[in-house]
Amino acid sequence: MDLSKLKKRPSYPFETIAVAVAFSSRFEFLLIEAKRLSDVIGAHLLLLHIGEKSREKEQMLDEMMAKCGIDSNKSRVIWMEGEPVDTLLKLCKLNIVDLLILGALEKENLFKFYIGSIARNISRKAKCSVLLLTSPSAKPQKFRKFVVNGVDNPKTIHTINTSLYLAKLLKVKDVTVVNEVEVPGLAMTIAEDSTAPQTKEIKKNFEEESAETLNSIIEKCDKGNINLTNKILKGKPGYAISKFAKDKNADLLIINSPDTNLNLFDRIFAHGIEYILADLPCNVLIVHSRI
Repeated sequence: MDLSKLKKRPSYPFETIAVAVAFSSRFEFLLIEAKRLSDVIGAHLLLLHIGEKSREKEQMLDEMMAKCGIDSNKSRVIWMEGEPVDTLLKLCKLNIVDLLILGALEKENLFKFYIGSIARNISRKAKCSVLLLTSPSAKPQKFRKFVVNGVDNPKTIHTINTSLYLAKLLKVKDVTVVNEVEVPGLAMTIAEDSTAPQTKEIKKNFEEESAETLNSIIEKCDKGNINLTNKILKGKPGYAISKFAKDKNADLLIINSPDTNLNLFDRIFAHGIEYILADLPCNVLIVHSRI
């Protein structure tokens, strides 16, 4: 494959979708969800299994693909042994995958397998976007509400545009872009001798600046006929947006991929994405903008 195609490749459209195949209790449901998305988006579907290939597994996968209506002429199965994260990411890179789908087995023993170190490592190293499905179903529910991060970051414009691209294809009308403001973080900008009214005014100005920044990003996006709203949340980044998505009964939380250049402070203290991965509020899409 021509790996130069990965360099500065747009975060969308999703031309190739891959699904990580593990022969688990939700194996069938994950394939159904992956097929539905690839059909709606019009993407080529890859099924990736990291592990030993056997006649029994091959037969099981063939039968399941037929049951789920996956056309072998419009999809491909790839088997490879190796360490799960590196091998999975290698296959995604070699096959110019735009979206990798993982099953997040919520509140089950295997939950930590996907949402623990593997999900964190994949989100940091992936050269494609990653979709974590918390509750794949035999009868996939239509997405109705998206919540998107609106943090002040160069990646955010790509994340919002990717969410709008998906919203249009999936006919989602309700998209909320959220920016989190951690009020305690204002302490360094407030002088010790500031009066209560002055402190209140500083906080108000900070929140207004955050709202203006978010509005300037949204204005650059192609919203079409989608009802795109924006909201400023007070709270710890990651935790606040996760709680908001849960309270809003969102179907999909869409966030930036984490920055890969970490300093000592970054490695000691948890990032927003760590709060989200620790307790998924709903399905989560991590957009890799490749910038």
